[in-house]
Amino acid sequence: MATCLRRKAPSASPREWVDKTASCWQPWLLQVRDLDVFAMGKRGSRSQSQLLNSLTKKQKKHLRDFGEEHPFYDKVSRQEAKPQICQLSESSDTSGSESEAESEPEQVSGYHKLLATLKSVSEEDEEEEEEEEDSVVDEAETNDEDGDSDVSVEDETAAESTDMQESMALPADPEGKDGDGPPATSHGSPEEFTDAKHESLFSLETNFLEEESGGSSSLKVSLDPFLQHVNKELKEKEIQAVPTNPKTTHQLKWPTLGQLVFSSKFQKLETFKPPKDIDLQSLHLQKPLESTWTKTNSQFLSAAQKSSSPFTPLQKELFLIMNSYRDLFYPERTALKNGEEIRHVYCLHVINHVLKANAQVLGNNSRRRSQKLGVGDDDDFRDQGLTRPKVLIVVPFREAALRVVQLFISLLEGDSKKKIIVSNKKRFKGEYGSDPEERPPNLKRPEDYEAVFVGNIDDHFRIGVAILQRSIRLYAPFYSSDILIASPLGLRTIIGGEGEKKRDFDFLSSIELLIIDQADIYLMQNWEHVLHLMNHMNLLPLDSHGVDFSRVRMWSLNNWSKYYRQTLLFGALQDAQINSVFNKYCVNLQGQVAVRNVPMTGSISHVLVQLPHVFQRMEAENLASVIDARFNFFVNKILPQYRDAVMSHTLIYVPSYFDFVRLRNYFKKEELNFTHICEYTQKSGVSRARHFFLQGEKQFLLFTERFHFYKRYTIKGIRNLIFYELPTYPHFYSEVCNMLRAASRGEEAAWTCMVLYSKYDAQRLAAVVGVERAAQMLQSKKNVHLFITGER
Repeated sequence: MATCLRRKAPSASPREWVDKTASCWQPWLLQVRDLDVFAMGKRGSRSQSQLLNSLTKKQKKHLRDFGEEHPFYDKVSRQEAKPQICQLSESSDTSGSESEAESEPEQVSGYHKLLATLKSVSEEDEEEEEEEEDSVVDEAETNDEDGDSDVSVEDETAAESTDMQESMALPADPEGKDGDGPPATSHGSPEEFTDAKHESLFSLETNFLEEESGGSSSLKVSLDPFLQHVNKELKEKEIQAVPTNPKTTHQLKWPTLGQLVFSSKFQKLETFKPPKDIDLQSLHLQKPLESTWTKTNSQFLSAAQKSSSPFTPLQKELFLIMNSYRDLFYPERTALKNGEEIRHVYCLHVINHVLKANAQVLGNNSRRRSQKLGVGDDDDFRDQGLTRPKVLIVVPFREAALRVVQLFISLLEGDSKKKIIVSNKKRFKGEYGSDPEERPPNLKRPEDYEAVFVGNIDDHFRIGVAILQRSIRLYAPFYSSDILIASPLGLRTIIGGEGEKKRDFDFLSSIELLIIDQADIYLMQNWEHVLHLMNHMNLLPLDSHGVDFSRVRMWSLNNWSKYYRQTLLFGALQDAQINSVFNKYCVNLQGQVAVRNVPMTGSISHVLVQLPHVFQRMEAENLASVIDARFNFFVNKILPQYRDAVMSHTLIYVPSYFDFVRLRNYFKKEELNFTHICEYTQKSGVSRARHFFLQGEKQFLLFTERFHFYKRYTIKGIRNLIFYELPTYPHFYSEVCNMLRAASRGEEAAWTCMVLYSKYDAQRLAAVVGVERAAQMLQSKKNVHLFITGER
């Protein structure tokens, strides 16, 4: 279309010229009536208002979408005429970029004068359209003065998208790479989120530090842990020595957290004790957090605590570690007890980090703006990474993302009468909120289940958040975001795999703060997604994404970002796979801190039924051979004892889905009388399996841990229980054992429970029987150990 308007007018008649320009404008069939409209003279001097009024809604829409003029501004005669069909010619199929490149001066002709007239009309039309859009936005903002502001300029474009769900879930197009061009430029698919009208409000490049924000002008700026961390320079020889350096460790007991293990692969290992009292000013919080934190966190503080400290004892110790920029692994985070308490404190750390980082960039913007050309050193302004995203928060469900964003708003807003600008707040609430009426009214589950599966539990999402001191932009493109909030599955689908065309992980290159919350739930979802994410953290980006390399920190250019990344890992249990991620992928130069409290009493103490528990130890040469050793031991030693019809109503609890499939195939091959329930079983299949097992029509029931995690059904009719492997969650052991009394018919004396374990299951065993008993069982020469619960 642009090519049609910028080419030199042909030497043909006006009618022929219109035919050709029409074919350029629309490749589809187009009806053009009474084409004799471009004759020079009186008809060429029509007023611009008449031309503007002649535009149809469709033509105006094209003008808005493409931002270009098209040759149908003439006023068509109302006389009916036979439609003329114009088809696209091959010679006119030219890309928009080529047309923009054609800027050669041309001789002014009559046709060009006419085109100039048409161009002025189109500009006038664009101004009118912008005024209409401004009035719509102003009206929306006026209606949302209660704080629920919703900047929804992109709603019209999003409504026309053919795949609305992908538009919501995909803030950044992998191929579009929103950061490649200027901030207000969109060159992705229609599904890609764009907010060009308000881009400058959230762009660091076009903003400057306000005097009231304070920036980095503190008198004790050298003591700020953020600046100490990002300004610390490592040497080449220190980096080269990291793989061979032994890890130095030191244990220390804190009042609330308990037993802490400080470790580091760098030569200097610093440990510290928490002070009794904590002062907000000593924490170097960025404005306005000093005033907003007390109000935001008041729900966890008693009347006595509010007067003495703005933190709970747990929050105080956690934040001291976070604020020192050490890696942290806290395995005692539970949704029922301290989950929200911990979420509040890490959100405070995130906002504090982002505000300080952005204030540094905005302050340097002002310095460079006022500085004369050629004066000063560019190294003084190295204040950012290779890409803008600096914080990644991994949470399992949309409900958790909703609560994180609500905390961000609360921390920036507090009780201030002046509301901050929150872009797309209504859309966010609609997609991440939940309707309480959708939940079944008669659903009765344990309290911990209700706490985990509250609200919107969709596990496929990702959203970018851009933050300035008085504004938050939700659904920002990844390369224009400060914070990314996503689930492992949501990240996995955009990171992609080897050989996939549409994949992108450059946005992970400069992550300075990684938070993995509720890590234990990912064991029930797909732990491979977490490993895939960690393998793509802090890699050098494949594209520049419009970065100013004179502003990039040297340690980021040297590909040392992983040594400066702080990782905060929260979960509900000590697990070998979670420990492995913390030990392998966390190499922060400040060191690591892990909470290592051992369980003195196990979950077996919560078994209420009178039941003998036989713990059978099996031998395995190494960790890799445990899976096969367990299967062979079960098939050859355990299963023959239960083939007799007397041992009916036997439930086999299988934590791993892969072990479940292996056992199911073996049972089918041996033609055993069994049924099975897993997380993929349909509701009707679950009902049949439970009925057959209760009635004794099926002797065995294979039962997966993930099904129990997501459903928490009570299985009735159990008389014999086999734990193929110790449960991932310790309290699942007592829950399943207590199912035996669900349909008790006086068979208590015949109940049995068999548990298989190896020396590689030390953590899970300690969580079930306690650390002292676990140590005895692992070191004992005997392979069989008996516990009896529920004795009267």
